[in-house]
Amino acid sequence: MTMPTHVTIVDVGPRDGLQAELEIVDTEIKIELINRLSKAGVPAVEAGAFVSPKWVPQMADATQVLAGIERCPGTRYPVLVPNEKGLERAIASDVKEVAIFGAASESFSHKNINCSIEESFERFRPVAATALAAGMQVRGYISCVLGCPYEGEIAVESVVRVARALDEMGCYEVSLGDTIGVGTPSKARAMIEAVGAVVPADRLALHFHDTFGQALANILACLELGVATVDTAVAGLGGCPYAPGASGNVASEDVVYMLDGMGIETGINLSELVEAGRFISGALNREPNSRAARAILAKTT
Repeated sequence: MTMPTHVTIVDVGPRDGLQAELEIVDTEIKIELINRLSKAGVPAVEAGAFVSPKWVPQMADATQVLAGIERCPGTRYPVLVPNEKGLERAIASDVKEVAIFGAASESFSHKNINCSIEESFERFRPVAATALAAGMQVRGYISCVLGCPYEGEIAVESVVRVARALDEMGCYEVSLGDTIGVGTPSKARAMIEAVGAVVPADRLALHFHDTFGQALANILACLELGVATVDTAVAGLGGCPYAPGASGNVASEDVVYMLDGMGIETGINLSELVEAGRFISGALNREPNSRAARAILAKTT
């Protein structure tokens, strides 16, 4: 077992986190959150999604958000795009990286993007090809890699199938999402070992929700296999509208605290990250859903 010396954090709070909020968050608050995360040293901040406002009204202002943020040199600002129309909007907003998203569960694929897994491949191939031709990077997401709210346990072969397809489309990285947070370390390791046989571990990312409090343990188990990119959400923002009971993404503050304590570099200033979490939590009228943040803030207030 060899731990990475550096882990790249992708903070998905401004997109995956906020899109789960029922009340529309002001554009200026989203911009301020992204700017705070950038200044805290987060190397990649998922800035929004160019999706239909009918289905995801929280992301209706993605163009305004991208126009308003302060883009820090060296920081990536990926956005989610479901189709070629979304990609056109991303290109118009001078986006350098886009993400496409599939699922390892047929039922979840139909609920989330209204098509089968195979149909999703056909939908995403031209999107990826056009993005790559435009000089953009393309990242791939897979939902329900360790369980589905409709089908229960997911066969690892299904995860491998989707990962291989995204890799063949030209995705530089495939993010593996435990969308409902049901995974445990042994199952997470087995999944990574299987997927790693078709996509190298250094091109995989972990995207674990913390519904059952297993996210940190699962991340640690997978870091031992050579994965060195982790998706997190500041203040533990998030949830899933298609997975009742699923809690938010693992909190950025908790992951950075763990990695700092292990001597693994992230380039992130934990104190500034905690303040970013406090800012957005205050805007949402709640406490940060991060144990590390609450403990740190208790000492300073």
